[in-house]
Amino acid sequence: MGMPEVVLSNRLYDRLREEAIKRGISVEEFIVDVLSKTLNISLDPSDEVELHLKLAEKFLSDAEVFLAKKDYVQASEKGWGAAAQAVKALAAREGRELGGHRDLWLYVNDLAKKLQDAELRHLWRTANTLHQNFYESWMPPEDVEAALEDVRKFLERLKGLL
Repeated sequence: MGMPEVVLSNRLYDRLREEAIKRGISVEEFIVDVLSKTLNISLDPSDEVELHLKLAEKFLSDAEVFLAKKDYVQASEKGWGAAAQAVKALAAREGRELGGHRDLWLYVNDLAKKLQDAELRHLWRTANTLHQNFYESWMPPEDVEAALEDVRKFLERLKGLL
């Protein structure tokens, strides 16, 4: 079963997105955070893992849609988002919550050291070039496609650790 969809006005979504960006998280993570606090619901690590995995899958699927539309900038951002959510899923399994980009990088770096897996670092760096491409739009289409393939590999590797 995929993630349930919620319909919002553009104005409300834009406001939620602004707040999420300030916190360095996705809109979906922000909504879950606000609702869990408002309803006084504690999410256990398995809930967090499930949320981040579903978001990773959703973002990768969205990246594929944007790729098919030749919207390489949006495909790039969704691809990076998928990789970031997969990292957050793995950290959540350990009861850890990762904040911004630095936390993600340090976590992947520690994981690669622990596993003695240099390719994990390479795949993560590739995913991060997609994030940069979202802002700068410099990657040729074939490189966006190749980077998304690396993101798929990265997700599979991290899912295998779960």
